[in-house]
Amino acid sequence: MAIATRRGYDDLPELLTALTGDEKHDRSVVSTLDVLWVLYDRVLGAGDRFLLSKGHGPAAYYAVLAAKGLIPVEALGGFGGFDSPLGYHPDRVLAPGVELSSGSLGHGLPIAVGVALAGRPTFVLVGDGELDEGSNWEAVQYAGRIGLGRLTAVVVDNHSSTYHWPGGIGARFELEGWSLAHVDGRDHDALERALTAAHSERPHVVVAEVER
Repeated sequence: MAIATRRGYDDLPELLTALTGDEKHDRSVVSTLDVLWVLYDRVLGAGDRFLLSKGHGPAAYYAVLAAKGLIPVEALGGFGGFDSPLGYHPDRVLAPGVELSSGSLGHGLPIAVGVALAGRPTFVLVGDGELDEGSNWEAVQYAGRIGLGRLTAVVVDNHSSTYHWPGGIGARFELEGWSLAHVDGRDHDALERALTAAHSERPHVVVAEVER
C-alpha cells in the first residue's frame, strides 16, 4: 500500500538531492535510474517480483520507491543513518518495497532464478561489472537449460566490467539459451518494449547500455 504522495520522473533529481553521503555511489545512481523508473512506472504489475542485485548503490532505487509512494519522502534525508531504514545496502526487513537484501555482488541473479522457479514473474537488475562473479553464470546456464520463461534480467552496461565476453554481454546469454534485447538505457519507450517482449519458453535478458 502506498504511504506517500506519488511523484513523477521529473521529481527524481529533487529526491536524489535529499540523499547525501559518500556512499551514494553516483555512477550507480546515474546508470540505473532510467531502468528503475521504467520498471516501476510502466512494467511491473501485481504479482511481479523485482530484485535489485546491484545493491551497492541503492540511491536511485530509494528515489524511485519514494516517487511511487512506497517509502516516505521524509525518510530519504536519513540515508545511511544509524536509525534509518534506508541503508547503504537495501535491507528487505527495514525498507518498504525492497524484496532483496543485496550489496554483495553475484547473489541477485541466482536468487531470482529461485523466485521464478516458485512461479512468479521475476525481474532482476544486475550491473555489467557484477557479471565478473561466476555465480551469475551458473544461474544463467541453469535458467537457459530449463527454459525459465518467467525470468527477465536487466543488465545495466556502463562498461565497468574487468573481464569482457567476446561479442559482448548479450552474446553469452544467447549462447546459454536466453532471448536478448539490446537497448539504449536512457530510452524509456525502448526499455518498455524490451522488458515486456513475449518470451514464454525461455528466459529473457535486456542489455541496457549507458554512458560510463
